[in-house]
Amino acid sequence: MPGSPAVPGRRSRMRRVLRWGLRAAAASVALLFAGFLVFVYSLDRFEQKPETRADGIVALTGGAQRIGDAIDLLAQGYAKRLLISGVNEKTSRDEIFRLNPGQRRLFDCCVDLDYRARNTIGNAIETRRWAEQHQFDALIVVTSNYHMPRTLVELDHALPNLQKIPYPVAATIDPHDWWRNPATAKVIFSEYLKFLVVWVRTRFEKDPEHSSAAKIMSGGRPIQHVSTGPLWR
Repeated sequence: MPGSPAVPGRRSRMRRVLRWGLRAAAASVALLFAGFLVFVYSLDRFEQKPETRADGIVALTGGAQRIGDAIDLLAQGYAKRLLISGVNEKTSRDEIFRLNPGQRRLFDCCVDLDYRARNTIGNAIETRRWAEQHQFDALIVVTSNYHMPRTLVELDHALPNLQKIPYPVAATIDPHDWWRNPATAKVIFSEYLKFLVVWVRTRFEKDPEHSSAAKIMSGGRPIQHVSTGPLWR
C-alpha cells in the first residue's frame, strides 16, 4: 500500500516525543518538589529578636500575633515608629488598641495604620511611601514565617536600597510539620507557588505601582484601595 512504510516511522517519532515529554514533565515535577523542600526548610521555626535596631517597623496584617509582636518590638526600643499595613477599613485604631492594652502611649505617638494596601504588593508600595516620607534607611519586617520570603521579594523590588531585617512570626505554623499535616502542607505549598510567581514577575517589572501582572492576579482590581483621606491614620 503506497505510503504505508512511513506509518511506522511516524509512530516511532511520536513515541520518542512522548517519552521526552514524560521525562521533561517528571524532571519539572522533581525540580518543583526540590525547590519546595528548600523553601520549607529555609523557613524559621522559632522567633528570635532582631540582632540590630532599625528606623522603623512594618507589620503586615493577617494575624493578631504579627501586630502584637510588632508592638512589643516598638515598646522594647527596636525602632522609633511602626506601620501596620493592610488594615481592614472597618477596623478602627481603638479596636487594634484593645487587642494590645497597655500601649496607649505608643499608639498615640508612634503607630501608623495603612488602610490602602489589599495584598502583598500593596503592602510593599505603602511601605515605600511611608519609609520615604520618614527618610528611613532600615526596617524590621514582621509577618508570618511562611509569608516572609514573598514579602522580602516584594520589598526588595519596591525598596532595593533599604535594609530589611526580617522578624518571622512562627506561632501559627511549624513548616517542618508539612509532611504529616495536610493543612500545613496546603498553606506552605500555596505560598511557595506564589513566591515563585512573584520572583519571576519582579525580574521583568521595574516598578510595583505599574504592575500589570499584579492587577491581573488581583482580578483586574486596583493594587491598593483609593483613599481620599490621609495615607496613614
